[in-house]
Amino acid sequence: MEAEANSGSLEDSWAFIQRPGEGCRTVPLAGHVGFDSLPDQLVNKSVSQGFCFNILCVGETGLGKSTLMDTLFNTKFEGEPATHTQPGVQLRSNTYDLQESNVGLKLTIVSTVGFGDQINKEDSYKPIVEFIDAQFEAYLQEELKIRRVLHAYHDSRIHACLYFIAPTGHSLKSLDLVTMKKLDSKVNIIPIIAKSDAISKSELTKFKIKITSELVSNGVQIYQFPTDDESVAEINGTMNAHLPFAVIGSTEELKIGNKMMKARQYPWGTVQVENEAHCDFVKLREMLIRVNMEDLREQTHSRHYELYRRCKLEEMGFQDTDPDSKPFSLQETYEAKRNEFLGELQKKEEEMRQMFVQRVKEKEAELKEAEKELHEKFDRLKKLHQDEKKKLEDKKKSLDDEVNAFKQRKTAAELLQSQGSQAGGSQTLKRDKEKKN
Repeated sequence: MEAEANSGSLEDSWAFIQRPGEGCRTVPLAGHVGFDSLPDQLVNKSVSQGFCFNILCVGETGLGKSTLMDTLFNTKFEGEPATHTQPGVQLRSNTYDLQESNVGLKLTIVSTVGFGDQINKEDSYKPIVEFIDAQFEAYLQEELKIRRVLHAYHDSRIHACLYFIAPTGHSLKSLDLVTMKKLDSKVNIIPIIAKSDAISKSELTKFKIKITSELVSNGVQIYQFPTDDESVAEINGTMNAHLPFAVIGSTEELKIGNKMMKARQYPWGTVQVENEAHCDFVKLREMLIRVNMEDLREQTHSRHYELYRRCKLEEMGFQDTDPDSKPFSLQETYEAKRNEFLGELQKKEEEMRQMFVQRVKEKEAELKEAEKELHEKFDRLKKLHQDEKKKLEDKKKSLDDEVNAFKQRKTAAELLQSQGSQAGGSQTLKRDKEKKN
């Protein structure tokens, strides 16, 4: 009966709720309720936080790296032109806050100052590799902290490397092949032919084929636009066939027809930057900014950074499995590494103690030998001193004897002289008496 009563009351309640005209308050919904709103929540959160994107421009001085960046983002970035007199390769990093609609982007542009300007170019790639590794190391150290603030951490890892190739029309330089081979496992490389208006269209086609074949034959892995997503598979597959992109940069706007367009004016005509018949600038902009910017960021984190992180942790002795292929926890790895370190520390401490004892014994033996030599030297000097003293005493005694003999002779002489003077005086008195008589 109670169940029936409760059932009846619930039905009455639902009936009461479902009848808005009888005094109940209705709450209108702001939208559809369901977990399919998660993407919208992620979009709103990402937009409020903003995004970051870091580009590394590698190429010889004078290939138009700064001009292309200005053209890509339609902004005049601050920067001083580099000279050809740099003693070595230096990396210059500048960060800019860009705003487009309600989306904020923290853009970092890193340029290689002095790349390819030295006579000896053997180590030109090393500062670039060291810089990329330094950004990975900074992120890894932030991850390993006990209190991490990755949501507020400025990610400085390089997401895309635009490698500028000189428009020679022949083949890649050895410097280009060596540098790209050193960088392909650390960064997403997008090769581009700079100042492509310097060579003819037929030469440009042959140059692209030559570059592609040289990259394949030398095992250089460049970034391939992803084709696993159906929404961008067709356009990315088409653009992969156009690599490397032949681009032209210009911030100068000229009136062509009824429109103002970015172009380069030459005595023989005008080259339009955004005209796909003139260059691949539009293709590069589409692939880099509109279609694949997030994939570049994801590839940097999931592929290049993970490779660096794995190698770094393996160097530190951390492993996922033990020698028996059983799971190995981080705590066990830490404890094993700590015990190994303490064992090595004790071993080194014992070696240092033994070395210290050995050196103390050697020092004591040296001091005893020196003390023995000093005693022997003291005895020799003491004996020499005694011999000298005895000689001086003998000499003094002989001198004293001579002085005494001299005094005796002097006394005898004085006595004789006084006796002689007395005898002479008596004779004189006798003579005087005789004269008086």
